[in-house]
Amino acid sequence: MKAPFSFLPLLVAALFASTPLVAQDEDANIAEEAKQAPARFKVIFELSNDGQVEIEVARKLAPLGVDQFYQLVQSGFYNECRFFRVVPDFVVQFGINGDPEVQKKWKDAPIKDDPVVFSNRKGTICFATSGENTRTSQLFINLKDNENLDGLGFAAFGRVNKGLKHIEAINDEYGQTPNQGLIQDQGNEYLTKEFPNMDYIKKAYVVEKKEKQ
Repeated sequence: MKAPFSFLPLLVAALFASTPLVAQDEDANIAEEAKQAPARFKVIFELSNDGQVEIEVARKLAPLGVDQFYQLVQSGFYNECRFFRVVPDFVVQFGINGDPEVQKKWKDAPIKDDPVVFSNRKGTICFATSGENTRTSQLFINLKDNENLDGLGFAAFGRVNKGLKHIEAINDEYGQTPNQGLIQDQGNEYLTKEFPNMDYIKKAYVVEKKEKQ
């Protein structure tokens, strides 16, 4: 007489086969959470002009942009970044990494746009763009109230809380002369050689985080 057929081995096999999928899902969730910025946080910029700037950021203002900014700061991306575009009474722009290889990694992974809910007033910080859904790493700080940028889709996400005078004191002798294509290709080697007096961020880091609004 044949032994009765048992489903137990098949059940055990099925359970073990499904385990990696569950683990993978959990790993994906953890990775996604790691990419998300805190609800509120502050960032310090230590500048080459000996100034220290504190920027306060709120994720609700532009979730995708804030997540990107948080990851960039945490990775050390803005350390040694030059203020390559300074337009008096308008904006100070920065955010091209001094190492072309590092820059390429972020340049090739743009993020989608956020709706504008926070106006581009004096002292606010915002991602620069070259069109729809093109935000990567470049940022600007408004040197005056630039509400006209709101209608163009520039979603400000934070503001200079302390040290705006140091932003206003950034060397503007080079204006908009530096070639962004050459900065992308050659990094700080190009900027240091051609624009030796250009101010820059010596170090950028997160100093305070709040997980809830």
